[in-house]
Amino acid sequence: MSDFVPTDLRWRKSARSAVSGNCVEVAGGDNGFVYVRDSKNPRAGVLVFDAADFATFIAAIKVGELIALR
Repeated sequence: MSDFVPTDLRWRKSARSAVSGNCVEVAGGDNGFVYVRDSKNPRAGVLVFDAADFATFIAAIKVGELIALR
């Protein structure tokens, strides 16, 4: 996989993230991929997901199939 990440992405984070400060930012590219980065350290790197796989992941979270460990 290439290290290419578009520079013109519009990053966004959940309004729910502001409370804890543990945030990720997400950007959707027009190339069928979703980009995820740490909002506290955006230059540390970017994870790249296929848009369909990312949608499946989010759907699983919403129905409680995946839970956060604390």
